[in-house]
Amino acid sequence: MNNFKNYRASPDLLKDRVILVTGAGQGIGRIAALTYAAHGATVILHGRRVEKLERVYDEIEAGGGVQPSIFPLDLEKAGDKDFQAIAHAIKLQLGKLDGILHNAALIFSLTPLENQTLEQWLSMLRVNLVAPFALTRACLPLLKASPDASVIMTSETHGHDPAAYWGGFAVAKAGLEVLAKIQAQEWEMLPNLRVNVIIPGPVHTPQRTRTHPGEVKQDLRPPEDLMPGYLYLMGPDSNAVRGQTLFC
Repeated sequence: MNNFKNYRASPDLLKDRVILVTGAGQGIGRIAALTYAAHGATVILHGRRVEKLERVYDEIEAGGGVQPSIFPLDLEKAGDKDFQAIAHAIKLQLGKLDGILHNAALIFSLTPLENQTLEQWLSMLRVNLVAPFALTRACLPLLKASPDASVIMTSETHGHDPAAYWGGFAVAKAGLEVLAKIQAQEWEMLPNLRVNVIIPGPVHTPQRTRTHPGEVKQDLRPPEDLMPGYLYLMGPDSNAVRGQTLFC
C-alpha cells in the first residue's frame, strides 16, 4: 500500500501542461480533472455524455482554471480513425499533450461467468483495456514531443486480486497491469515518457454504487482523498516511477 497522504503538490505543479482525462464526467475522472485544472493544467475532458462534460467545464472555469476542452467519444464503439481524430484535434487545437489519465470504465453487474454474455465481455474489454492501448498509441507522437509525459491507468482491486463474479471487468483491468509493464519496458530508452497503474480501492463513485447498491456510502472514501496519488503520478516528481502498480 502506497501512502500518498503526505504528498503535498505545489499549486503550479501542472502549469503549462495539457492533460487528457477519460471518463471525466463523473466519479474519479471528474475530481481528477478539477484537481489537475486547479494545479495549472489545461484539461481535455473526455466522456460519452456532453452535458456531464459541460458541467465539469463550467466547474473548472468557475474555479479560475485554464479554459478546458471537450472531446466526447463512445469508447465502446470507437475505432482507430476515432482515436486518431482525437489526437489530430489535440495537435491542432492545443499543440501538445503532456499526460493522459485513462479513467473511463464500463461494468454491467456482478454475476457468475455463465451469466455474462459475449457482447458484455467485448464491450468491457473495449472500454477498459483496448481503448487505453489505442488512445495512447494514437497520441504517442504528441507524448514523445513532451519534455515530461505521464500516462496513468486507473485499475481496480479485483483486476489485481481476482474474485468470483467480477468476470470480464476484472480480466480487462488485469490486462491494464500487463499493458503498462510492456509499455514501460518499450519506453525504457525514452526518459521523458512513463506509464503507471493506480488502484484506488473502495471509493464512493457511481461505479461502486452499481456494483454494491446496498453499501453504506458514508463509509467509503470520497474521490478527493485519492488526488495526492493522481497528482504525484501525473507531475514531474514521479519521473523515475515507471511500469508500477500503485495502491492509493
